[in-house]
Amino acid sequence: MRLKFTKMHGLGNDFILVDSRHVELPNLPALARKLCRRRFGVGADQLLLLYSSNLADFRMRIFNADGSEVEMCGNGIRCVAKYIWDRKLSEKRVIEVETLAGIVRPEKAGGLVRVDMGEPIFDPEKIPVQIVQGSTFKVQSSGKGNAKGETKDVQAVIDYPLRIGDREFRMAFVSMGNPHAVIFVEGVEAFPVAEYGPAIENHPLFPKRTNVEFVEVLNTSEIRMRVWERGSGETMACGTGASASAVAAHLKGLTGTKTTVHLSGGDLSIEWAGDNHVYMTGPAVEVFDGETAL
Repeated sequence: MRLKFTKMHGLGNDFILVDSRHVELPNLPALARKLCRRRFGVGADQLLLLYSSNLADFRMRIFNADGSEVEMCGNGIRCVAKYIWDRKLSEKRVIEVETLAGIVRPEKAGGLVRVDMGEPIFDPEKIPVQIVQGSTFKVQSSGKGNAKGETKDVQAVIDYPLRIGDREFRMAFVSMGNPHAVIFVEGVEAFPVAEYGPAIENHPLFPKRTNVEFVEVLNTSEIRMRVWERGSGETMACGTGASASAVAAHLKGLTGTKTTVHLSGGDLSIEWAGDNHVYMTGPAVEVFDGETAL
């Protein structure tokens, strides 16, 4: 069997996208591991699968390079949206895409894609994070609106201590449909992400593992971020991670509600708006179409 695919990327976070609306693919975890393996396969951070949906315009499934399925991918959904629009699969300016994290709505924004990422989640049980009883940490409150225009009090864990080897990190926990541990550091470009990233990702504190963001605040409207993605390792960009980092930076009083996030592959614009939704704007690029044997 020959499998047709499209190689895409969002700021260097690269994907193999397969239109699966009319084809059944067996053993998707194994397929993701095979296709995403660099030098031996097509090579990518993740495999994206496009399906029809009974709840939305389309459905997206996401498999990491290690074969694990994840709830949401910010760069990935921008690529899926571009694929849909470029191939005239929908004429809508705003489309609804069903994911394991719920229905996400990307929209056209000139040559970029703007995505309503939904409301950040701070409840440790929903992220999930297993808070250790007796730990001393800070909870930050911040009033935010919601879709109905009502103001509610947001409470988030922003300085949770976790010792990894010779360092103690202070972490902010946020879910953007998938779990994130955000850590603020100095000199992020030289920080040993590959040393500490996997140890934090797989720590027992996180029952479903976690994505880890290492963030340096440049000023009140800009941050620089490197990311260790759950199941993929360090990648050049992460849309949900950029969203979580911008939210955490604002909660800590380090930035405003609109933040430019500088990543290894380029920039994302993040806004934590008055309706409590996070809006991410960035590019999506098609690299090539291909065909490979299964």
